Amino acid sequence: MNHENYNPISPEVMEYLCSRIERKSQINPDDFWKYGVKRGLRNPDGTGVMAGLTKVCSVEGYYIDDGERVPKEGVLKYRGINIHDIIAGCEAENRFGFEEVAYLLIFGSLPSYEQLDQFRKVIGICRSLPEDFIEDVMMKNASKDVMNKIARCVLVLYSADELADDISLENVLRQSIQILAQMPMIASYAYQVKRHKYYGKSMYIHPEKPELSTAETILRCIRADRHYTDDEAKLLDLCMILHAEHGGGNNSTFTCRVLTSSGTDSYSAYAAAIGALKGTRHGGANLKVCQMLKDMMEHIENVDDDDQVTAYLEKIIRKEAGDGSGLVYGMGHAVYTLSDPRAQILKQKAAQFAARSEFAAEFRLACAVERLTPEVFHRVTGNNKPLCANVDLFSGIVYKILGIPQDLFTPLFAAARIAGWSAHRIEELLTGNRIIRPAYKSVALPKRYVPLSERINNYSTSMLGYIPSEERIYTREGQS
Repeated sequence: MNHENYNPISPEVMEYLCSRIERKSQINPDDFWKYGVKRGLRNPDGTGVMAGLTKVCSVEGYYIDDGERVPKEGVLKYRGINIHDIIAGCEAENRFGFEEVAYLLIFGSLPSYEQLDQFRKVIGICRSLPEDFIEDVMMKNASKDVMNKIARCVLVLYSADELADDISLENVLRQSIQILAQMPMIASYAYQVKRHKYYGKSMYIHPEKPELSTAETILRCIRADRHYTDDEAKLLDLCMILHAEHGGGNNSTFTCRVLTSSGTDSYSAYAAAIGALKGTRHGGANLKVCQMLKDMMEHIENVDDDDQVTAYLEKIIRKEAGDGSGLVYGMGHAVYTLSDPRAQILKQKAAQFAARSEFAAEFRLACAVERLTPEVFHRVTGNNKPLCANVDLFSGIVYKILGIPQDLFTPLFAAARIAGWSAHRIEELLTGNRIIRPAYKSVALPKRYVPLSERINNYSTSMLGYIPSEERIYTREGQS
């Protein structure tokens, strides 16, 4: 018996049970309006419900004028500093910036040269995983999904921490820095284990080098020859800077804050955030973009012909092509309206590298999707809301240019976002002081309890499979 895919319930019974659950679980959409429920914690105009205050990050995509949402160019600030200025500062000095950004997010201010140097050294020291962790935890029970494996590894780290449940500032800070340092190693090794287990390829477990930056460490760990260029490492470093933080309202960060508000440990909070980031509506969206672009490359004869691209985009939006969702992945954002600064920055960098790579045509297609989708979407749906490219439209192409496998696209996102999660967990511990507990209105009708002896079997099959006709259970009315 194949226990991995074994389901003791027959397909026919499962279909019946699921249809019954669907009927019992459906809620009248009108009831959400009736009771003023804001689904997804979203206001009617799509903006997020104000759920908290933060000093960590500012995500701006519109302003409110006389109660109306007015679109504007997107702005992303870490601790009040514009992301463009942070990147420009690092590039002007030709240095890696992710560690500086992590310091800024966690400690609240830019580090001095000495502070940054010490922080980098601390991260280098903390990269080492517990003794036998790789052999006993990572190589055993390989996972088909690297994000799943990372979450499990983070939870296992709890067992190696004698102060795992201590939520004092000093201890949470220590835990956060350790996990920040270890995440790139865990992600890289988790991929190597999957590569060996499921792809039948060689597995490379390279020892860490404490003096390397986070971006250099990742490229060194995932490549067999451990070689990379400075330009490649700086490009990956840029991606990690852009993915490090995005406000308290994004799904994974809010998840981290929700768990933190309950008083739970750091490992549980970060593992939950990893699980949220895995979703295709969040960090996993970059994989959906890659799948969409691949599908378009296969079905559009000439991706440089706007008319052909437009025709296929229409099919996607009409659910006649693509994955049938009607979504153009990589387009649109919950906050940004006219532009996503992360997408703009990555597009500019991708243009520099794509021209001399095998992904030049795919990059041109992504640019066409960005340019053509708003008009096609408005014409097909009649919805005139502003629509801009988000970071996922170009991040996957950058990763491909760097030779990073798709299995690591979202895990590298997590390795960067741990910096933001850490800052928000600390902020929640220091300033939240209340468990996050929103209300849900029950719309269930009152019912009386029916004793077991009086209940009627309303389906004629066993959950373990179909029962032969002569063995069917009959209802009290004699109906099978």
